[in-house]
Amino acid sequence: MTVPRRPVTRALAALIEEATGRPCGTGALPRVRVGDEWVPAPVPYTVLDSLPGVFSGPPLADWHADAAWSYQVTSVGAREDQAEWLADRVRAGIVGRTRGRWTCELALSQGRVIDRELHYDSAGEPSVSAAGAIVSYVQRFTITVTSS
Repeated sequence: MTVPRRPVTRALAALIEEATGRPCGTGALPRVRVGDEWVPAPVPYTVLDSLPGVFSGPPLADWHADAAWSYQVTSVGAREDQAEWLADRVRAGIVGRTRGRWTCELALSQGRVIDRELHYDSAGEPSVSAAGAIVSYVQRFTITVTSS
């Protein structure tokens, strides 16, 4: 049985918010509550996007017992140093280790995380839109989970 992706995505978004202390949107700009309404989060913030996954498992058993879910985390800031600071915290939260253990727990109700990898880490890239200048910093991670 394959571990469903949605619980992994939710747990990873929560981990990113814990590690950075800033909002994380899943597939969209994060929103924060201001009074009685939800408004777009101010910078800095992160956006977590799902990328294609890969399935594997033990031979002659459940070939879909393990799933390697890939994600892109975009750290957004008003300045390059702000986006880089946020990306540093994302990296430390997802793949950081202390005394041989993950620095931040990635607990799942279904399945168990067996590996976390950083595959791509870009520099800050400025862009200008009608809303003003922003800097984005892209990182790609793979979270491998098992149902056994």
